[in-house]
Amino acid sequence: MSELFLFSMILGLAAGLLAGLFGLGGGVVIVPALVWLFSAHHFPGEAVMIMAIATSLATIIFTSIASISTHFKLGNIKWGSVARLSPGILFGAGVGAIAADFINSDTLKYFFISYLVYVGIRMALPPKPSSKSKRPEQWIDYWAGNVIGFLSAILGIGGGTLTVPYLLGRQLPMKNAVAVSSACGLPIAISGTIVYAVLGRDNAFLPEWSAGYVYLPALAGIIICSIVTAPIGAKLANNLPAKKLKKYFSIVLFLMAFKMMAG
Repeated sequence: MSELFLFSMILGLAAGLLAGLFGLGGGVVIVPALVWLFSAHHFPGEAVMIMAIATSLATIIFTSIASISTHFKLGNIKWGSVARLSPGILFGAGVGAIAADFINSDTLKYFFISYLVYVGIRMALPPKPSSKSKRPEQWIDYWAGNVIGFLSAILGIGGGTLTVPYLLGRQLPMKNAVAVSSACGLPIAISGTIVYAVLGRDNAFLPEWSAGYVYLPALAGIIICSIVTAPIGAKLANNLPAKKLKKYFSIVLFLMAFKMMAG
């Protein structure tokens, strides 16, 4: 367990930095890393993917709080967007966690890879100039929250890969999109973690120190370090030019997709 805990601390350093910098919640790093780590420690094969997803969501509770605090001080969070997205996110994340319990782990893996590549390409390409000056209807946020929460809970991510592109399409500046994404990661993580913990509570094949599908030693190791580096990432997000930040964002997504394909 000590080796696993140590590796989780190293993972937490990277996850926290990405949480603040890109609004990712760290999930795109944590999920593939935990899949490898749990497999190496001979966790039950059928439970590896869902435990990685559940544990990732649990860590996002803490990294989101840390990055929210920093973005709040910088004045980047648009609370109206957060309020409109959050109800749907809470509901969608709960339903997504239930659905993930019925989905084959290989299907989850390749869906995750495909989506990361798709969003990475979108973020890497220059934005198309808009011919309309009319502001999109705000009611769309309520429905978008359901989709963001559902997919995020299935994939074990904080929603940054979904929320940031969506908000950019809603004409929100990059630094504000990242800040809102960080804030929306909290309801995703809380709702999804609770459901995953309940779903796995009666599984007798899970390893010791598991709270349902959430593996507590990995959770502890990650959050100890991620809460330190998340504010650093958030400050970098505030200082970097928007165009450069989008390129960094896409590079991270391509690297994570390649890592998961390589197994």
